[in-house]
Formats: sequence, structure tokens, C-alpha cells
Amino acid sequence: MPAPDHFRIVDRAAIRRPLATAALALALVLGAGTGLRASSEPSLAVFSPFLQALAAEASQDEGIAAWYRQTGYRPVWTSAADAARREALFSSLAAAADHGLPAARYDAGGLRAAFAAAVTEADLARLEVAMTRAYLTWARDLTSGMLDPKTIDQTIVRAIERPDPLALMAAVAGDNPEGAMAALLPKSNAYAQLMMAKFALEEAMATGGWGNPVPGGGAIGPGQSGQRVVALRDRLIAMGYLAPTATRDYDRSIEAAVMAVQSAHGLGADGIANAATLAEINTPPEERLKSVIVAMERERWMDIDRSGRIVWVNLPDMTAKIIDDGQVTLRTRSVIGREDMDRRTPEFSDVMEHMVVNPSWGVPRSITVKEYLPLLQRNRNAVSYLQVVDSNGRVVPRGAVNFAAYSAKTFPFSLRQPPSDGNALGKVKFMFPNPYNIYLHDTPAKALFAQDRRAYSHGCIRLADPFDFAHALLSVQSTAVEEEFNGYLKTGQESAVKFLQTIPVHLVYFTAYPEGRGRIAYRKDVYGRDAMIWQALADAGVAL
Repeated sequence: MPAPDHFRIVDRAAIRRPLATAALALALVLGAGTGLRASSEPSLAVFSPFLQALAAEASQDEGIAAWYRQTGYRPVWTSAADAARREALFSSLAAAADHGLPAARYDAGGLRAAFAAAVTEADLARLEVAMTRAYLTWARDLTSGMLDPKTIDQTIVRAIERPDPLALMAAVAGDNPEGAMAALLPKSNAYAQLMMAKFALEEAMATGGWGNPVPGGGAIGPGQSGQRVVALRDRLIAMGYLAPTATRDYDRSIEAAVMAVQSAHGLGADGIANAATLAEINTPPEERLKSVIVAMERERWMDIDRSGRIVWVNLPDMTAKIIDDGQVTLRTRSVIGREDMDRRTPEFSDVMEHMVVNPSWGVPRSITVKEYLPLLQRNRNAVSYLQVVDSNGRVVPRGAVNFAAYSAKTFPFSLRQPPSDGNALGKVKFMFPNPYNIYLHDTPAKALFAQDRRAYSHGCIRLADPFDFAHALLSVQSTAVEEEFNGYLKTGQESAVKFLQTIPVHLVYFTAYPEGRGRIAYRKDVYGRDAMIWQALADAGVAL
């Protein structure tokens, strides 16, 4: 049989072994014309070499085998009628590097070359499965990410929705394979903007980067001039923050460019190129490209519906936002979990159902036994603002408890802080029930919000403007938002306020993300998660 163009034998060793299960599957599909009974165990020899090899090769992967059983072992890629479908796949795979994915993982060049090498029907059958395998790998990687995040960091607890192989095959086997390939692309505008940033960074790297770094020697600011100002000027021009200029003075244009850099990197925008600002300016494009490629993988993990109202908490940015149909309608600074492993804020998505005004604080078990029990064992009157509560929810007098008699494992009580001005949760908390006991809340510790780096909590998200946050969330269900909210506050009693429409909440971790005006913002990898993801991508073959 003549071999189609552009075909490759991925496994050149012919599959000779008889597979009774594959033969039986063929018999069940084709048995109406052969007279075979389902209870028989026919030899593969009764079928054509193509069917023999196709059934044998497909049997190594249940998802692939199920597709071919379901469709009577009809080819998808290797017949003359499949030429357009093959080309649609090859064209799609040719863009692997554009997506920050390793082209070698899909071996499009090898598959093309093998078309010329195919000689037998068995060759074609095995390569039919190789094409299917490449397509399903590509579709899975593009729609839901190449990596499994939970294997990289235990605090990335995001649920990844993997596509159904049968649905993917049905789509590409239809009349519009080009449309099926296009449908695999991530839908978010952020993904497209990150891809454009990737191209720009690669172009900068190809043309020598952003020039020499600005030499050290202290902060540079208005009124200064000289070589360090020139070096700063040239770097800002190369990075796209400053229009070409020949000035040697730290003038208003340089000051404005420095402020733009500071804003884009989460620093206080004072217009003075201090050590922290210069460190960001001197970061090479190669490091920024790593952040962008990791962000693209994260976007693939989160190919979610972003229409309507969502709450978006970007941990490295240390902000919480309410976003309505893609537009940020409220932004507030946040404090996130500390950097030690057991206090880092996890990444996940959930649904916000209600808020609690004048909340009590039920101290998490881990904090109770690790931090407060030792204090109580030394002094039963320590942390006097906390109530001791038994398993029935009753407050127990401290004098009735011998704290020294218990260990962290055997301590039978919980601790609770009732509503108050000094309550650790402040005056309001926003609930999206989850197994990690994470929520958004007010705090009496307002001074922390003045800092650029705000990783101080036990894992929950503290908000700088919780009342504004509450007003914004209530605005879609009340015409007297402030009056209603203040009414709950004045009672001093704990009150649950249900949202009439639940709100998707996404706790995310992007060290590179699009901001306004088409520019990419960058943040510190506060938990080191992106470094681990980049290493995993590099180990899988991703290269700058």
C-alpha cells in the first residue's frame, strides 16, 4: 500500500504479540459481518494488518482504545481523506514554543518525516495511534496545563479539570478540524497578553537584552546627573519605559519613567531610583521571560469563565480585587500568609456565599495547640481575650481546666474570641467555605498595610478596606448598602449576611500579569512557587 506523505514510525518494532482483548473488541465491532460470537477469542490474524496493529497499539492506552472501539477502528489521521486534519494538527503543534511548551514533547517534525517512511498497513496503524497520542497530549497541555501542580508544591491545591479524551477526539474527527484546534486555545485576554509579552522579551534577548545594568552607588533621584543617570536613562529606554532622549540629567521624564517602573513592580512610586527600584530595573529579560512562561502555564491551569462578578486575590501582588465583566471595580491591599510552609496561603478557587458582621474568631486547632496551649500551661490567665470552649460549644471557666494535663494531641477544648473592637478578624469576614479554613477578613492591625511586602498572617487574607469591600459586594442586592451594613455593625452581635448570588473567588499566584495600558506587571516570588514551576517546566524540555 503506498505510504501517505509526511508520516513517521514512532515505534519501529512491529507489534507481533496476539492480543485477545483487542481481537475481541474488533470482533464485537465487526462481528455482525463475521459471524463471531462475543464469547469467542478470535486470533488477530482474521483481521487485516491495519486493524491488527491498530487494535494492538491502541490497547496500550484505555482512552485511545475506547475511541477506536467506539468508532469501529476507523482512521482519523492516516487515510487520504484525513489530509486536512493532519495539517491542522501539524500547524497547531508548530506553535508549541509560542505557548512556552516543548515542541519535542509532541514531535511534529518526526511525525511529518515518518509519513515518507511508512511502508506497510501495520506502519500506518501504529502511526495512526501515534498521531492520536500526540494530539491528545497537545490538547491536554493547552487546555489544562502540562504540569500537575500538586506534585510541585503542596500548597497549590487548585483542582485541574482535564479534558475528556473521547470529547477531544469527537471534536477533531468532525468536519471542522481547524476549528477544533482553535477551540483548544486558552480563552483569557491575559493569556494573549502574556504571549505577546513573551514575544517581546524574546526579541529583546535576541538583540542583546536591555543593555548594561545601572551600576551601584546609592539611590539616584531628581537633581542628579552624570554617568549613572545616563546608564539609568538608557536602560529605561531599552525597557520601553522612556522615550528616546539624550538628557544626562535626572529630569521629569526620567522621574516619571522610574515611577512607572515602581508601579509595575509593586513598589512605592516616589520617583527615586533606590536600591529596590534599581534591582527591578537591572533584572534581565531572561528572568522576566521565566515569569511570563510560568504565568502562561498557570493560566492554562485556570482556563475559567471570568464573565460576571468575581473576587480575584493575587497573592504575590498582595491585593484583593472585585472584578465585574473584566473591569476592576474595587481594589484593596491585602496581607497574606507568612512565608513558612505551614502558614502560606494556598491557591484554589471556590464560591463566596456570605459574610459575617461582628465575627467571633474560632482559633484554628493548629494555632490553639502550637501557640496558645503552651502559654496557658504556663499561665492559665494568658490570652485572656480568648474563651475556652468545650465540644458542645459551651464556655468553660479557666479555673476548671488543668491545662498542664494535656498535650497538643489530647487537648479537648477550642479557643474563641468573641466579637469586639480588638477581634483578630476585625468587624467583618467574607466566607467561601473550604477545607483549608481560608477566608477574607478585616483586621485591627492596620499598620501592616503601609508596607510593600505584606506576608504576616496565618494563611487568611486580611483586607485594608473591608467595609468598602462589603459595600461593593452588597451593592447588587441592596439600594441602601451603607445603612444596612451599619445596622448590622451597631448591634455588636455576630450576624451572617447571605449573598443572593454567590461569587466565584480565585486565590491565585501570578508574579507576571497584564496590567492597564498593555504593560506586564511583575512581583516577587514570595513563596518560591514560581521557581519550582519553572524548574519543572525546564525539566520537561521548556527552554528560553
